[in-house]
Amino acid sequence: MYNKTILIVDDDRDMHGLLRARLESEGYNIISAYSGEQALELIRERGLPHLVLVDIYMPGMSGLEFCRQLHTFTDIPVIMLTAESGSDVMVGSIELFAEDYIVKPFNARELVARVQRLMLRIRSFDYVTEPEMRIDEHLSINFGRQYVVVDGEHVDLTPTETKLLYILLSNLNQIVTLEFLLNRLWSRQEVFEDALRVHIHRLRAKIEDKAANRVYIMTERGLGYRLTVTNPQLIRYDFSNRKT
Repeated sequence: MYNKTILIVDDDRDMHGLLRARLESEGYNIISAYSGEQALELIRERGLPHLVLVDIYMPGMSGLEFCRQLHTFTDIPVIMLTAESGSDVMVGSIELFAEDYIVKPFNARELVARVQRLMLRIRSFDYVTEPEMRIDEHLSINFGRQYVVVDGEHVDLTPTETKLLYILLSNLNQIVTLEFLLNRLWSRQEVFEDALRVHIHRLRAKIEDKAANRVYIMTERGLGYRLTVTNPQLIRYDFSNRKT
């Protein structure tokens, strides 16, 4: 049994029932909501699930609006369910940090496979649980609690920013390719390259100080990104044996 919880948000009760039955047969715990409003209320009452499946087009609060509100307080993985594959839908999903999307009608096996890939990706980030790791004189990181300390100031990271920084730091001063990052963070690299740029931009804004000419994340045009530390003090944890 997976013992992982999935929240299904879809006003189509027939579709909802099919999804629930199939995912429960795979060992997942299912929470059902038939509107965005109900889904948010369930999260407040029961806590966060491990994954959300949400239909984009629902009466009242749309799936996109639900995700916008959801991501004001969490960055849990989301798979969008949509009846179309137009660029507007893709862009909307990217901007709201959906991990993946699937177009209706879809094969149940395909959906289960995508859910399982995301669950494996969640489990694969086994973060350091010891206290803050000092990177250099300006930057410290706590992966377990998902924050950085920049020049003494505590700055929270989203789960995606934490994973991104973890991967880059695991390959300190080395180029990490776009393909590698996309495969580690999302299911569809051809869709989410723009989303990666957004996360890189936001992470830079949190840890860098351009006024002081302090830049950590370098863009290697056409290749990927590289985390550079001029005077590294990272001596408390060996990333070399980590699976990245």
